[in-house]
Amino acid sequence: MSGTLRFEILGPQRAWHGERELDLGPGKQRAVLAVLLLAAGRPVTTAQIVDAVWPDEPPANGTNVVQKYVAGLRRVIEPERSPRSPGQVLTLTDAGYQLRVGPEAVDAVRFERGLRRAERLRAEGRAAEAVGELRSTVELWHGEPFAGFAGPYFDSARQRLLELRASALETWADLELWLGRHRELIGELVDLTAEFPVRERLRHQLMLALYRSGRQAEALAAYREFDELLRDEYGIEPGDALQDLHRRMLRSDPALVPPTAVSLPPAAVDASPPPAAVAAPEPPGAAASLPAGPPPAAAPATAPPAAVSPAPASPAAPASPLGAPAASFLPSDPTAAPLAPPAGAFLPSSPAVPAPPNSTAQPGGTSAPAVPSVSDAPAGPSVSGPPAGPSVSGPPAAVPPPAGPPPVSSPPGGAPLPGYGPPPVLPPPPAAPAATGKRQRTASPGWASATATIAGTALVLLSFGCFTWLVMLTYAAWRRSWRLALVGVGYLVAVLVEVSMLNLEDPDAEVPGTEAVIFLGLAVVTWLVGAAHVVLLSRGVWAALTGGQGSARFRAEEERRIRREHARYLLYHYPAARNELRIGRPDLPRTFDDGGLVDVNAVPDQVLAGLPGLTPDQCRQLTVDRWLRGPYASLEELAGRCLLPPTATDRLRELLFFLPPTPAAPPGEPAPPAGS
Repeated sequence: MSGTLRFEILGPQRAWHGERELDLGPGKQRAVLAVLLLAAGRPVTTAQIVDAVWPDEPPANGTNVVQKYVAGLRRVIEPERSPRSPGQVLTLTDAGYQLRVGPEAVDAVRFERGLRRAERLRAEGRAAEAVGELRSTVELWHGEPFAGFAGPYFDSARQRLLELRASALETWADLELWLGRHRELIGELVDLTAEFPVRERLRHQLMLALYRSGRQAEALAAYREFDELLRDEYGIEPGDALQDLHRRMLRSDPALVPPTAVSLPPAAVDASPPPAAVAAPEPPGAAASLPAGPPPAAAPATAPPAAVSPAPASPAAPASPLGAPAASFLPSDPTAAPLAPPAGAFLPSSPAVPAPPNSTAQPGGTSAPAVPSVSDAPAGPSVSGPPAGPSVSGPPAAVPPPAGPPPVSSPPGGAPLPGYGPPPVLPPPPAAPAATGKRQRTASPGWASATATIAGTALVLLSFGCFTWLVMLTYAAWRRSWRLALVGVGYLVAVLVEVSMLNLEDPDAEVPGTEAVIFLGLAVVTWLVGAAHVVLLSRGVWAALTGGQGSARFRAEEERRIRREHARYLLYHYPAARNELRIGRPDLPRTFDDGGLVDVNAVPDQVLAGLPGLTPDQCRQLTVDRWLRGPYASLEELAGRCLLPPTATDRLRELLFFLPPTPAAPPGEPAPPAGS
C-alpha cells in the first residue's frame, strides 16, 4: 500500500494514491500531515504536533484533536482499512505517530537525496552529470512550500528548503559556467537574480556570464544596479569577491575569459591530464586534490590526479569548481572527513591569497601591485603538452600575475608609457540594465518601431481621430501594457460620445453652444492629441526628449562614467599614473580621457569655479578655503568646511577625487610621481 503513495510539499501540498489524487481535508489536517512528512519516517509525539500546528493558541484537549485529524488522514491514505484494525501506513508507536512511507514517496526527501548525489558527482569530477542531476532535482519544485501554514516550525522548515534550493541553483550555475555555457546561462541568471535580488553569488555569476559573452558594459551595469540596491536598502557595499570581479572587468583582465578548450567536444581535447590550478592546502584527513580542469576525454581509469604548476607565461589558472563542494547543500555527515573548499569557489568577503609581487618596474619607481589569483574563469583541459605526473605534496606553487597595469591611453607627445598598453576599447552601454526585478522583453528593432510610429500617426491623422483607439489598443497588445489598453478604451469612449452627439436625422438643426464646444474638444483630443500621443510612444523619440536610456546623451554619460571608474582604478593601484596621464587635470594638455574627473587639491582656481552644482559664491568659498586651510581629505570634509548642502555634494561625488597635492619640484628637475 505504502509503495503506491506519493506526497508533494515542495509547493502546494498534494498527495496521490497511484494515479488518483487524494483530498487531504481541512487546513489543520494538512498541517498535521506536513509535520509527519517532514519527520521523514521518524516518530513524532503528540506534543510536538500540537506545538507545530498550534504555536500560539494550542487547544485545551490537544491530544483528542490530533487523534481526530490522524483518523481523518488514515481514512484518506488507507481507504481499504477497517475502522477497528491498526493502521499500516500511519501508525502509533511508543514514541509517537509515524508515517511509514518509502524515501522516494516524498519529493522533499528525493530533493535532498538528489543534492547529495550531485555533490558526489561533482567531487568525482563528473561535471556534466552533476549539472543534469541538479537540474532534475530542482525541477521537483512547484512553488513555495507550506504556503498558508504559520508558526516557527513551518517558517524554519520553509527557510531551510528555500536555502537548499538557492544553493543548488548557485552551484548549478557555477558548473554551467565552468563547462563554458555562459551564453545559454544569461537568461536564467537574470530570472534568478530577480527572484533572489540580494544573493551576491548569483550576481557574480551573471556578471561573469555577461562578460564572457562580450557584454562588458552590461556586466558593469549589473554591478552598478546591485551596488545601488545594497546602498539604498541596507546601507552596505557589495562583498570583496564582487568588488574584485568588478575591478578586474574594468581593466579587462584576460584571465576572466575561459580557455578555448573548455568548449571543445571531448574528441577534440587531448587525452593528457589537464594542468592543475594552485590548490589550497587541505585539512588533515582530506582526500587527495582533484585536477583543476574537467576530466580528460580518454584518460585511463587508474590514472592518478594531476597537480602541476602552469607555465610561467600563462595567466593565473583558476581552480575548478569540482572537487569538494564550494558550499555544501546539506549538513555534512559527522563521520566523514572534513572537506576543504575549492580554490575557485565564490566565497563572499573572503580575503584572496596574495600572489608574489610583480618585478616589472613601473614609471616613477613604483611596482605594479600583485594581481590576486583568478577564481572566476574555469581552467579547461590542455590541448597539448606533456602528461602531468602524480600530485606533489607541499605548499602551492606560485603563479606569476599578468605583468603591467590595465591598458590606458598614451601620454602627451604620442610615446606610449612603459608598462601601459594601447587605449581601451569601451563597448557601447546597454540599452537597459542586464538584471532587473522584472522579466526583460526583447527590444523591437529600430525600423519596426519607426514604421509603427509613422503608420499609426498617419492612420490617426487621415481618420480625423476616429481610429486613435485602434492604434492605442494595438500598441497595448504589442507592448503588453494595461495602461495603454486603458488609454485606448478612453479614446474609444471619446469617439462614441462624438458619434452620439451628431444629429444625423436633421443635419441642418442648430447645435447648442455647449454641445458644440464639447464636440470640438473631443475631436481635438482624439485627432491632434492622439497623433502627438502616437509619436511620443516611439521609444527613440521619447528618449531623445527626456534623455533616457537609448538616447545619445545617456550613452555619452554612460561612457564617461566607465572612463571615470577606469581612471579611479589607475589612481588607486598605480599612483604614478596621476602625473603621467594627468588624471583630474583638465587645465593641462593630455590625451587620456578620464571621464571628467577633477583633482580637487591640484587644479587651479578657474577649474574649481566651473564645478557643476555650485553657485559662484560657493565656488569662491571653496577656492578661499583651500588656500587658507590646505587640501581636502574627503568630500565630507569639503562639505563641512565650505558648508555645502547635500544637493550640491551629490553631483560632485562622481567627479572629485581627493589625493595629497604633488610637491613642487625644484627648477630644472622633473616632478616626482604622485604617491611616491
